[in-house]
This record gives sequence, structure tokens and C-alpha cells, in this order.
Amino acid sequence: MNYIYFIINPKAGNGHCFKIWGGIEAQLKAEQVPYLAFFTEYPGHAKKLASQIAVKNDNEKIIIAVGGDGTMHEVMNGVIKHNNITLGFIPGGSGNDFSRGFLIPSDPLEALKVLLRLMKHEPALIDAGKMIMKDNTEHYFINNMGAGFDAIIAYKVNHSRIKAVLNKLSLGRLVYVFFLLKELFTYKTATIDLSIDGQKHIFEKTWFVTVSNQPYYGGGMKIAPDAQPDDGQLDITVLQQLSRWKLLLVFISVFWGKHIHFKEVKTFKGKMVSIHSSASLYVHGDGEHIGYTPLNIDIQVKGLQVLTRRKNKNEVDLKERSSNDIF
Repeated sequence: MNYIYFIINPKAGNGHCFKIWGGIEAQLKAEQVPYLAFFTEYPGHAKKLASQIAVKNDNEKIIIAVGGDGTMHEVMNGVIKHNNITLGFIPGGSGNDFSRGFLIPSDPLEALKVLLRLMKHEPALIDAGKMIMKDNTEHYFINNMGAGFDAIIAYKVNHSRIKAVLNKLSLGRLVYVFFLLKELFTYKTATIDLSIDGQKHIFEKTWFVTVSNQPYYGGGMKIAPDAQPDDGQLDITVLQQLSRWKLLLVFISVFWGKHIHFKEVKTFKGKMVSIHSSASLYVHGDGEHIGYTPLNIDIQVKGLQVLTRRKNKNEVDLKERSSNDIF
């Protein structure tokens, strides 16, 4: 009997994820689906649990993260070096950008239905990004990473009490906007020395650099509209030489992916990226604080097996989409 392994973050969504799991578990029992459930108890626990499941034996296994993007980030980091694992995701956090980028329904029970159906077919092979920090530690991202203004916002969001309050009011995504406005008038830009596949670029008065594997971050912002998670390339976005008020306008346009039309926004594609800066900058991976610049990034082509309705870089399975997938 093949079990599905669920790793649940009961604190995601300000504790709402625990209720979400209750509904999922009831549905699994009703459909007599064999499963094993593990609950995280502290930061980094999801990574540890995922790794323990992966190394137990060489059998093919499916691990489904139930929580937010941070939960998926940890689980992915725990299994990326094991090719016997297929990953799935049921959204239970406040941002849930993975579910947007990989076409998983926002409703948890609908997401479960989709994943159970996808399990009957071959999983998709998708790329991942590897960050190598200055102390040579390695961290992987599945959605995106960023250095600078967006990373400090992610740090403040994840360490704030306001996030819990807004989650209670079902307004969790607004926490990113709150901290954007809060940091906007105090943040100091930096000079970025960026290398992409060996080609050097220097950007002065830079707000941030983001390297993306799929379009969404920050709770629905379409930071890299053309990013595809299986095209063997990373999408790089740089914001520089922007006044504070114009930055606010650019951020508003990010929700529709229209920011790329501003002359101060530069976009690139590449496989290997290095980021150095005139001042030490915060770095995030999938919205989680990772460390500080400098760092190197390279792509892990088709490094993960994932349950997704995204077919390939040129085709999306629209036939299975429903009104529950509208974000």
C-alpha cells in the first residue's frame, strides 16, 4: 500500500491551516486514501521531516506540503537531492504564490481533488534555483529569491504581529503592502554588481534584484510575467534609479505584470547569477529570510518532480481549470 505523506504547518495562516487539515483529512478518510500526516513544530522542521521521509528507503513517494509558501520552501529543500520524491502543495498560508504559479486551486479541498487526479499521471519535471551564500551554505528556491528592498519587506512581514491580525481578518496579503509603505521612505538603495552567465552589469541606486522561477511572489504580485518553471532559465528583474513615489506606482503595476514597461525596470534571463552589493543586503528565498549578499545562484534544470497542471513552457492545461482557480 502506497501512502501519501502530508507535512502540515498548523500555524500557517495564523492557525487556520489546522482547520484546513481537518477538512482534508475527512475527505481522505471518506475516499479511503492511505496517508500519513506529520505536523511541524518549529521553523525548519518541515525540511527535517521531508528529508527523513525521503531517505527512509528508495521507493517512490509523494509528499504534499499543507501550509504557506514557507512550508513548501522547507519541504522542497529537504528533498531536492532525492529523485524518488514527487512534491504537491495544498495552500493554507497567506501568500500561496506556489499555487498561483503552478495552477493549484486556492480552495484546499479543490486542490486535494486536483492532486489526487494528477497522481495518476507522470509528474512534471521543473527547475529550481540554488543559492550559494558567502559561507558556502546552499539554499534552494522553487518560486523566487530576492536581494534588497523586497527581501527586507519579507523579513519584516514574517516577524510581525500585524500579519497575524490581518490573517484573522482574511486580509493576509495586505501585510506586504503595509510594510512596503512603511519601509518606502527609509530604505537606502545600493549599487549592485550583477553577473548573468558571465556578463557583468552595474546598477546604481538599486532597490532590489529578484530571480524568479515562476511569475508570482509577495502574495500575488506578477514580478516575472514571462517566467516558466521548466524552461531551463531563471528570470531576473532589477529595479533601479526610481524615486520613492514612482516606486510605489511601479509596485501597484506589479500585480498585473505591467511594471516591466517602466524604463527603470530591467529584465534578463540566465542560468548563472552572482549578486554583489555596495552594502550588505537582505536576501530571501521563497519569502523566507536566507541571509545577506553576496551570493551566487545557478539553476537546477528539471531538478524536482511536482504535481502541477502546468503542462510545459508553452502550454497550460486550461480544460481542467474552474472558477475556484481565479485569484
